[in-house]
Amino acid sequence: MTAIGVFVFDGVEELDFAGPWEVLASWAHGWPDDHVAVFTIAREEGMVTAAKGLRVLPDRTWDNALPVDVLVYPGGRGTRSQLGDEAIRDWLQSLAASGTLMTSVCTGSLVFADAGLLDGGPATTHWGSLDLLERLGTSIEVRPDDRFVDRGSIVTAAGISAGIDMALHLVARLHSPERARQVRRAIQYDPDPPV
Repeated sequence: MTAIGVFVFDGVEELDFAGPWEVLASWAHGWPDDHVAVFTIAREEGMVTAAKGLRVLPDRTWDNALPVDVLVYPGGRGTRSQLGDEAIRDWLQSLAASGTLMTSVCTGSLVFADAGLLDGGPATTHWGSLDLLERLGTSIEVRPDDRFVDRGSIVTAAGISAGIDMALHLVARLHSPERARQVRRAIQYDPDPPV
C-alpha cells in the first residue's frame, strides 16, 4: 500500500490541497488494485479552517498517521506562521530521513526550505514568493519558470494548477504515464483557460 498524506492547516490554500487530493484520491478510488491510500493529516485533532473559509476535518494527526510514503504539503497564508516552528521542522526532517517522498505546492516549499530540505538543489514556488524561497535556504537553485521540480526525494510545485500537474506527475512516477493519463481523463483535467 502506498500511503499518501495531504497536510492541512489553518490558512491552507484550498486548491493547493484539494487539487492534488482530487488527482490522488481519484487514482486510489478508480484503480483500487494499485493499492493507494490518500488521507489528510493535521498537526492535532480538530477542525482546520482554510484560507477562504472552507472547514476541513482531517483524517489523522501527526500522532496517529500511518507511515507516510508521500507527503503533500500545500501552501497558503498559513505557511508564514510555520516558518521558524521547530516542531514542524523536526516533523518534516524526520519524514524526509525515513524515506518519505516530500512534495509541496505553492508556498509549502517555503516551509521545506525553512527546514533545510531544499538546500543545495533546485526548487520552485508561487511566483510571488520566489525571492523568499531563495533567502530561506542555502544555495537553493530557484526555478521561476518550472511548473514543478522533481529532484528525486523532493518535488516542489508552483501555484495552484501546478499542484494538479505535480500530482499527475506523481501518478506517472509511482505507477505509469498511462495511469496518469487515465486519471487526468477521469477528472477531465484539460486546461484551456478562457482568458
